[in-house]
Amino acid sequence: MSNSQPFLTDVKTLRERARQHIEQGAVTAGYNADRETVLKLLNEALATEIVCTLRYKRHYYMADGLNASIAADEFLEHAQQEQQHADWLAERIVQLGGAPNFSPEGLQSRAHAEYVEGETLKEMVKEDLIAERIAIDSYREIATYLGDKDPTTRRIMEEILAQEEEHADDMASILESL
Repeated sequence: MSNSQPFLTDVKTLRERARQHIEQGAVTAGYNADRETVLKLLNEALATEIVCTLRYKRHYYMADGLNASIAADEFLEHAQQEQQHADWLAERIVQLGGAPNFSPEGLQSRAHAEYVEGETLKEMVKEDLIAERIAIDSYREIATYLGDKDPTTRRIMEEILAQEEEHADDMASILESL
């Protein structure tokens, strides 16, 4: 058995390790990332997603003018997806033994993206595109930092990153049409 799968820890050792520190839930002895740093990064990403949800919601309600319906539909869809991202991040924070920070106090300073309202439809789309570009760069850096040390969190960040790239593409297309 050990010859066919030399990379796998033997079952007896896995079973013994699983019984140690069971109060840590999903965080096993094989977890190689700096948990406190990962929790900090995840809470910053959570704040970013909350700020983006709020900004997109405002833009959805404030969009008016000839091209507003297409943009408004995108704003609403993106707001819902940003909320889903926030939920995924909060779930992961709890799995890692942390507490998701939903406090409105300091939300803006914890977030990577800014909450810029924009007066016109064009300004709103531009601000959303800028925020997506910030999220793309910061989430790519987080995924790279995590590497093989926390593959689950890395996959969550990569999943969110892929959607943020789609959002940026959507906003760039709308901006071009305005």
